[in-house]
Amino acid sequence: MIHSASLKSCAAPIRRRAAAGGLVAACIALASPVAAQEAFPSRPLRLIVSVGAGGATDVLTRTMGERLSRLLGVNVLVENQPAGSGVVAAQAVARAAPDGHTLLIGTNTTHAGNASFLKNLPYDPVNDFEPISRMGIAALVLSLNSAVPAANVQEFIAHAKANPGRIGFGSGTGSARLASEMLKARAGIDILSVPYKSNAQALTDLRGGQIQMLFGDIALMLPHIRSGAVKGLAVSSARRSATMPELPTMQEAGVAGYELVGFIAAFAPAKTPEAVVRRLSEEINRILREKEVVDRLVALGVDAAPTTPAELREWVINETRKWRDLARGAGIQPE
Repeated sequence: MIHSASLKSCAAPIRRRAAAGGLVAACIALASPVAAQEAFPSRPLRLIVSVGAGGATDVLTRTMGERLSRLLGVNVLVENQPAGSGVVAAQAVARAAPDGHTLLIGTNTTHAGNASFLKNLPYDPVNDFEPISRMGIAALVLSLNSAVPAANVQEFIAHAKANPGRIGFGSGTGSARLASEMLKARAGIDILSVPYKSNAQALTDLRGGQIQMLFGDIALMLPHIRSGAVKGLAVSSARRSATMPELPTMQEAGVAGYELVGFIAAFAPAKTPEAVVRRLSEEINRILREKEVVDRLVALGVDAAPTTPAELREWVINETRKWRDLARGAGIQPE
C-alpha cells in the first residue's frame, strides 16, 4: 500500500521542478496495484506431473507443454514426480508461488482418490489449488475372462447372482477397485476383491482365469479385447469412448446412474490471480480442441474433456465425494 505521506514526498520536488514530470508518473505507477502486477508469463512454466513418464497423462502433458510454449512465448518444462501416489507433486505445487508459473497436472488419484485412501493427506484437493481445466477423461472397461458365460453386462450380473462369492475381480488400482465396488452395490451382486500391485498384473491373471473380472484402462485392455483374449462388455463413462465406440456405457447396459472414470486436469496454487487462471484455461482449452491433439488422445484411450475453472472445481468436489462414499461403503480404510 502507498501511504499519503509517500505521495507527498514525491509531489514536493515536482512542484519545485517543472522538468520532473517523469517523477509524477513514477509516483502514480507506485500507487497503482495494476501496474505493480508482474506480467504473465515472465519466465518458463513448470508442469509438474503426478505420475511417471510414458503413460497417457505424461504424453498429454508433453503435448500440452509443446503447444503452450508456442502460444505463451516461453519455455515449458515438464517434471514427473510420481512418488507417494502423486502427493509429492501436489504438495510441490500447493506450496509454489501463486503466479501461474508452476502448475500441477493431477489425476483422479491426487484430486479424488487420495482423500479416501490416505490418512492425514498433507494437502487439500479443493482449497489448496485454483482449478484451471479438466483435460481428459479415461474410461475403464468392464472386462471378463473369456470362459465366463456372459456376452453382455446383464448376462454377467445374472451369472454373478447365480454364483455369489465365487467371482473374483482385480484391484490393481484404486479406480479399478471402486469401479467394481460401484457395480457390486448398484447391481446387488456378491463379488470378491483380489488385490494386485497393478492392473497389468491383474490382467495377466484375468487372461489365465485366476480372476474373472477386471475394470481396466482402455489403453491397457484394448489389444487384449481386440485379439479376443478377454471380453470387453462396457465402459465406465457416462458417454461412449471415442477409442472403443462399439462398447456401450454401463448406463446403456442397464446399470442406472453408473459413472466412474479416471481424469487428467491442470491446477495452479491457491490464490493465483484470476486473470492468469483464465488465460491458462483458455489456452489449454484451445489446444484440446485441435484435431491432432484429440486424435492423439483417442489413441491413448482418453477423451478430450475441457472445462472452465468453475466446472473443474465442481467436478473435483463431486468426484471426491463419490470416491469417499464408495470407499466407505466397501469398508476400505485409509492407510
